[in-house]
Amino acid sequence: MTEHRPDSKAFSVSELNRQVKSLLESSFLTIHVEGELSNVVRPSSGHWYFTLKDSDAQVRCAMFRNRNQYLKYQPKNGDQVIVRAKVSLYPGRGDYQLICDFMEDSGVGSLQKAYDELKYKLQQQGLFDPAFKKPIPETPRHLGIITSATGAAVHDILTVLKRRFPSLPVTLFPTAVQGTEAAGQIANAIRLANEDGRCDVLIVGRGGGSLEDLWPFNEEIVAQSIFHSEIPIISAVGHEVDVSIADFVADLRAPTPSAAAELISPDQQQILIRLNQLQQRLERAWHRSQTQRLQKLEWTRAMLRHPGDKLKEQAQKLDDLELRMQRAVKTSVLQQKVRLNGVQQRYLRCAPAPRIDTAIQRTTELEKRLHTLIQSILKQNSLRLSGMAATLNSVSPLATLDRGYAIVQDQQGKVVQDITLLSPEDSVETRLSNGRFVSRVTKIIKD
Repeated sequence: MTEHRPDSKAFSVSELNRQVKSLLESSFLTIHVEGELSNVVRPSSGHWYFTLKDSDAQVRCAMFRNRNQYLKYQPKNGDQVIVRAKVSLYPGRGDYQLICDFMEDSGVGSLQKAYDELKYKLQQQGLFDPAFKKPIPETPRHLGIITSATGAAVHDILTVLKRRFPSLPVTLFPTAVQGTEAAGQIANAIRLANEDGRCDVLIVGRGGGSLEDLWPFNEEIVAQSIFHSEIPIISAVGHEVDVSIADFVADLRAPTPSAAAELISPDQQQILIRLNQLQQRLERAWHRSQTQRLQKLEWTRAMLRHPGDKLKEQAQKLDDLELRMQRAVKTSVLQQKVRLNGVQQRYLRCAPAPRIDTAIQRTTELEKRLHTLIQSILKQNSLRLSGMAATLNSVSPLATLDRGYAIVQDQQGKVVQDITLLSPEDSVETRLSNGRFVSRVTKIIKD
C-alpha cells in the first residue's frame, strides 16, 4: 500500500474525464463499427442516442442532428448497422461513447468497404489527377449518351436538349445500368463510342437509386474505360448527393443527367440573340464600307477633271495674280508717298524760323494769361477783403453801440455783465456810440 503524500496533486473528476476524453479522441481516428441497434431515442432536439451491441458487449452512441438529417436510412431497434464514428467520452457520466457521422444497414457495409478500397487504389494510380482531365467542348458537334434506352436519364437529357439546343445530333449507346452485367456493358459502350468517332463528348450515367443500384458505376472496369477514353466524358450518376467512382475519374461531374445536358448544350435563345447582334454588326459594317467606297468614288471623280476646265482655272489664277500685283504696286507707291510726307513734316518741324515764331506766339499767349490771372487774383482778394470787413463790422461792439446799446465798466475797466457785481455808491463808466460818461450807482433794482 502506497502512502498518500500531502504535497502530491490529486485529479478532480472533471479534469480526469477531460483528459481521458482527449486521450480517446487523439488515439482513435475515424473507425467503422458494426452491431445491433437498441435503446434508440430521438428527442425533440433532433439528435439520436442509441446503443450498439453484439452478443458480448455494448457501447453508447450519439448521432447529432447536423449528421443524421442527411441519412436516407431510418434506424430502429434490432437493426444490424455499420456506423462511421469517432471514439469520445461523455464527461457528465464518465461513459465512453461513439460520436457517429454516418450509418447504414450492414448489408451495404461490404459495398461501402469495397467502394473505399477501390477509390483509394485508383487515387494512388492517378486516375483522379486533374492533369489528365480533358476539356469539354463549349459547343459540341455530336453528343453520345451511354445509359439505358428505357430509363429516365435519356428522357431527361433529350428534354433539356430539345429546349436548349435541338439541332445538336445525338447518338444513344444503350446499355444496362443496373445488375451484375451492367459494368461490362458500360465499358463496352464507351469503347464503341470511341471507335465510332462521331461524338466529341459523351454523357455516361443514370437516374437515382440505392447504392446497390448505382454500383456498376463503382466498378474498376468502368473507371478504367472512362480514364482511357479519347472522347471527353461527363459523369451523371444518380442525384446530387450520390457520388460514384465514375464521378472522380470523369473529365467533368454533373449532379444529375439533366444538369449534364445543361452543361454541354448552349442555350439556343442566347445563340439567336448573338446571331442577331452579329447580323446587325455585319449590316452596319457593310453600310459603312459602302458609304466609304462611294465617298472615295466621288473624290476620285472630282479629281478626274477636263483639260479645258484646268486651262480656265489656270487663266483665272493668272488674272488673279495680275490684279494682286497691280494692287501691290499701288500700295507700295502710296506707302512711299506717305513716308515722303512724313520726312517733309519732320524737316519743317526741325527748321529754326517756325520754332522762333512759335516761341514768340507762345510767350505772347503766356503774357496775356499771366495778366488775366493777376487781375483775377486781385479781384478775388478785394472781394475777400470786403467780406472780411463786413464780417468784422458785424461783430464789432461799436456797431452794437450804434444801435442804441451802451457798455458799462467798473472802476477797474471791466465790463459789468451782472447787476450783482455792483453796489450803491459805486462809480461806473458808460460808453455810447459817440462818447462816454461817468456816473454813481444810487439804487440796485433786480429783474
